[in-house]
Formats: sequence, C-alpha cells, structure tokens
Amino acid sequence: MEVTQLNGNPVIRHTFTCDPTVIESGGRIYLYTGHDEAPEGSNVYVMNHWLCFSSADLLHWEEHPIPLRATDFEWASGDAYASKVIAYRDQYYWFLSVTNASGGKAIALAVADRPEGPFRDAIGAPLVDQQMIPDQDLELANLDPTVLVDDDGKIFLVWGNGVCYFARLRADLRSLDGPVSKLELPGFREGAHLHKRDGWYYLSYGYGQPERVAYCMSRSCEGPWAFKGILNEVAGNCETNRPAIIDFQGRSLFFYHNGALETGGSHRRSVCLDALHYNPDGTIQRVIMTSEGPRAFAPVPATQATS
Repeated sequence: MEVTQLNGNPVIRHTFTCDPTVIESGGRIYLYTGHDEAPEGSNVYVMNHWLCFSSADLLHWEEHPIPLRATDFEWASGDAYASKVIAYRDQYYWFLSVTNASGGKAIALAVADRPEGPFRDAIGAPLVDQQMIPDQDLELANLDPTVLVDDDGKIFLVWGNGVCYFARLRADLRSLDGPVSKLELPGFREGAHLHKRDGWYYLSYGYGQPERVAYCMSRSCEGPWAFKGILNEVAGNCETNRPAIIDFQGRSLFFYHNGALETGGSHRRSVCLDALHYNPDGTIQRVIMTSEGPRAFAPVPATQATS
C-alpha cells in the first residue's frame, strides 16, 4: 500500500508507529517500526508486531506486509519492542527485544533475504537472555538493541534499560564473542543507537525521564566515550524518544517518535523525521523538531555513515 505523505511530520499518519530503525537498500530507505495498538486512554503498551515502510524520496512511502511478529519466535511470549536492522553479507538481520517465555526480556535475531522480509527466527533461541547479563534481577534490562559492523569486520552490540550493556558479536551474528560489559553513560535510560561517520563513533540514547536524546562520541567503539550533551529535546506528548540516524541522498537524517497524531500519546506514538547537521569538529547540532519534516530539507554535501 502506498502512503503518500506530503504533510510533513509525522511521516506515517494512518497508524501509530514507534521505535524507528532505518537502512538504505537499492536506492530506497527502509523504515522499520513498532506498531502501537493500545486503545485510546490506555497507560500500557500493546505491541504485537513490527511494520516496514520504504521510500525513494522520503515523501512517498510504501507500506509492506507485516514483516515479523513477536510470536514468530516460538520461545517468546510476545511484545514487539524496539529494534535494529542491518544489511550484512547479502542478507538482512533484525535485532529485536521481546518478552521471553522463560522470564524477563530477551534480544532476538531474525533474518530475511529481502529488506521488506518476511523475516524468520535466525537462531531458535535468544541471542541474549537474563542469564547472560551481570544484572540478572533486572527484568527490563534486555531491551532496545543496536548493532554496528565496523570497517575492520568487528561487530558491536549495545542494549539496555536503566543499564547500558556492550558486547562483541561473532561474524555469523548468532552468538556473543566475549563477555558482556557495562557502559557508564550519563542519564542513560534506554533506546541506544550506534553509528559511525568520518572516523567518529556516535552513541545516542534516551536520556532521563521524560526522555530527551543525548549522545557521546569516541574514536573507538570500545570507548572511552565522551558525553556531548543533548541532541533532541522531549518529543511532544510522549515520555519516550528513540533515535535512528542515517545518511541518504546527500542528507543526514534523524528519525524519532512523538505523540503528535490525533488521540496519540506515550502509548500511541508516531514516527517523525528531521534534518541532522554536523559541525566541522564532528559534534552534532541539536535537532530542530519541525512539523514540515522532509518537506523542509535543503541539500547538504553527501556523506557516508555506517548505521
């Protein structure tokens, strides 16, 4: 189904979307989101599956069939939380957080041959579960994974809720390559996102409550990380915020969610898109949240980002 969006932000308006993750493939940008299904006035999350949209120009979006459901993982009991998609070795890998039927949350891995899916369980078991982290009593710890494949082939996984965890992945992506460690990040709450640009590593995340987006920079994905401050303020009518950053067609883009749709809110969210601008020293200017969204973009020099 084509979703023609000429009205700016939110970029998807016919349904409630959240927790964006994005890739480029074949000259199109693919936007993967959670799907908020909570009834109006609800104070709990209802999220059973993920959605996929794609666009060649950021204004005309195609909605693809549902690519993945939480129940596609037979070992999970449900809940389609925040996630990260990467293109790797001619396939598409989706790192996701779900509720583990054995208790707590877990990081799952799905794989597909096409960016729009369908995706399938790649392991048949959690990639990360409660028994694999230092804080086994933290029921919500295994949420919101982000992954970066570095230029030298090293693969990094960062995730967490309340505590930020860091680990290496093996080349097949299906198991950890070493111990789980903690990253000490100011104000870290959840929603981590890794990307790399011009030799700098960036780690952005939900900061405080209600969440703003803060970010750190490093010359190594293994740290040390230098805190650089707030990147995005509290999104309207929503207590959470989720960054996704990518370069596409010569523009640096910042995806996030708010509660701007009619009857929207913290449990009925909507994905938005605004421009991202870097300073000459690599630091990032604060994102200006707009109602125009992609309609307002001015051309900027093309750069390449690993995200």
